Amino acid sequence: MSVTKLHLAVAQLGPVQRSDTRKQVVARLLDLLNDAASRGAAWVTFPELALTTFFPRWDLDDQAEIRAFYETEMPGPETQPLFDAARAKGIGFYLGYAELAGDRHFNTSILVGRDGNIVGKYRKVHLPGHGASQDGAEIQHLEKKYFEVGDLGFPVWKTPDAAIGMCICNDRRWPETFRVMGLQGVDVVMAGYNTPSGFVQWQEPIHLRMHHHLLSLQSAAYQNACWIAAAAKAGVEEGNPMIGGSCIVAPTGEVMVKTFSEDDEVINYVCDLSASANYRANIFNFAAHRRPEHYQLIVERTGAGEPLPYKTV
Repeated sequence: MSVTKLHLAVAQLGPVQRSDTRKQVVARLLDLLNDAASRGAAWVTFPELALTTFFPRWDLDDQAEIRAFYETEMPGPETQPLFDAARAKGIGFYLGYAELAGDRHFNTSILVGRDGNIVGKYRKVHLPGHGASQDGAEIQHLEKKYFEVGDLGFPVWKTPDAAIGMCICNDRRWPETFRVMGLQGVDVVMAGYNTPSGFVQWQEPIHLRMHHHLLSLQSAAYQNACWIAAAAKAGVEEGNPMIGGSCIVAPTGEVMVKTFSEDDEVINYVCDLSASANYRANIFNFAAHRRPEHYQLIVERTGAGEPLPYKTV
């Protein structure tokens, strides 16, 4: 069996403050992209909502103020340098941003090929938080106010290098996200995220933030025999701490490389795509072992229902 190597990078961003301009943020992204390219990486993953601060933490009313957080075109004048650099360096990238499509609002990511052209688009499906401000909450999480549920599903794109899929932040906690892509033979899933490490509305202990982040990625990579490249926007942003933990995870479920800081930082790893083959031919041979006739509840129900009544058989 021939060995196929793919050099991946992940570009973690430190905090983006509300006063930071698109030009300033794009300059940082360009530095990270150039760093990744200088190491020989073919693709680099940037974070969720990479171009702005994480604005769903506020309950805003001024429509002009809200609109300023969204991109109406991609690339636009301020983001075009990223596409130009990708073409010049021969490196593809994943970029997360807030998308305004007509009168519709999405938490979006795009996959840009090594020629600087957009390969595909994904819109976040699993929106956490609330649609209205919560009384007594120190920090709001209002993604349901600012975004619609994504309408593009979980596609996988067959690029010249690999079959690549995308997801965003909370999507990584849902096994269905990765299984749908696994059923399309995905080789690499790219994921950006903005995850708070401080106050959480349901009072989860802080140490579990990183634990659950890595647990989700490692189990998904193993159970779908794919590589995962996950990029954080990290550090203290507008007084709110967010986790780092950007990483590249192998189909074995092992974290192969992980960021050291909560600042702008590039990590990279030469991934052996053939590592998936053994799992797909054996323990996770979907064609041989999956039994979808017994999985109907997964698509029939949203919330949990009642189990069978107790009785002696």
